[in-house]
Amino acid sequence: MKRIVVALILVLSVSIVFAETKEKKEKKEKSEKNLSIVPLPAIAYNPSNGWLLGVAPGASWFMGNPENTSISSGLGTLIYTTKKQFLFTAKTNIFLDGDSWNLMGDWRYFVTSQPTFGLGTGPQSGKPVGTGIEYADGLFSSTIPDAQMMDFNYLRFHETVLKRMGDTRYFLGVGYHLDMHSKIEDNLLDLEAEQPVITSHYAYQTISGLPTDKYTLSGISLNALLDSRDNAVNPYSGRYAFANIRINPKFLGSTKSSSLLWLEYRDYLHLDQNRPRHLIGFWTYGSFVTSGKVPYLDLPAVGWDQFGRSGRAYTQGRFRGEDLMYGEVEYRFPLQKTKETFGGVVFVNSTTASNRNADINLFKYLDYGYGAGLRVMVNKKSRANLSIDYAFGKYGARGFYFGINEVF
Repeated sequence: MKRIVVALILVLSVSIVFAETKEKKEKKEKSEKNLSIVPLPAIAYNPSNGWLLGVAPGASWFMGNPENTSISSGLGTLIYTTKKQFLFTAKTNIFLDGDSWNLMGDWRYFVTSQPTFGLGTGPQSGKPVGTGIEYADGLFSSTIPDAQMMDFNYLRFHETVLKRMGDTRYFLGVGYHLDMHSKIEDNLLDLEAEQPVITSHYAYQTISGLPTDKYTLSGISLNALLDSRDNAVNPYSGRYAFANIRINPKFLGSTKSSSLLWLEYRDYLHLDQNRPRHLIGFWTYGSFVTSGKVPYLDLPAVGWDQFGRSGRAYTQGRFRGEDLMYGEVEYRFPLQKTKETFGGVVFVNSTTASNRNADINLFKYLDYGYGAGLRVMVNKKSRANLSIDYAFGKYGARGFYFGINEVF
């Protein structure tokens, strides 16, 4: 009898261990199925950075039941360039179980150099400094007919937490935002020349009473979000609307008190109900200085949205101003009759930016870009795409873009 009891205990123990092992294995397999990682190599060249070498991984996953939880996504870069630049980014859009919370993160650390082109859009952007501003000592800024290269270190920590309102697709929340620029070197600035060369950065900072070698923007934000998209990494339907008011007081570490407003909207129009991938996407956003003085490199600028996707054809920060509005339309279509592996896009975008000191208001000038691209669906469950785009713009601008997920 004792042997039977012992045997039963052994069988029960083995069964429990086997069941636990099987359950862990199933959970692991389920977890692995829910997580999709695309470890993209980053190899590129442009005049600003030279050769770029590194990795740019993209990931998508579910934090809960996929039936009632939106897909989460993350994009990162770890890059070193032949011009001794180091670029690290980690950008996330996370939905917790049941979409109860939405967490948006944007972390960056750059040891870099980047061209700037003054403030505003239009013909004067080819002559970035010619603002017409006269200084107290009678000096006028000299005209610089090309890009103004700047070296700097940059640290960004943006994190926003939003709570879903009941069973709606509306979210409300708060955020903290830190931007620190240090070791700023304005390469073309020459105050000792016979005719002093004053760059856009130096002119704006001195007129605004801001330092030219380092500055900080630190603040909290109030946020409202509507996100009814069926898939955040590759939407076929739904809408996205986001409003963010950011307040940067000196007591939180800002060099000077200020506030910024961000407004964004995206929508998707179906062209064929049987092929949801066949659609037209619309994206627009506006970024505005609503009070105080914001440092030059922290002003609204194209390409500085969370995932850095705006302004295809132009270098990041090509257009900058106290106010900036951006719009883009993209036609997306499948390239196969019944399969979804390959797709194509054509797009056009436009940017307008202000220069308040030069009386250049929004919509006085519009600068556009346009192009086409290929999409390769690498994960049908998450609909993650490899995206390859080529774009053209004004002033001889053009660019090649290789990334993961749709642009918007």
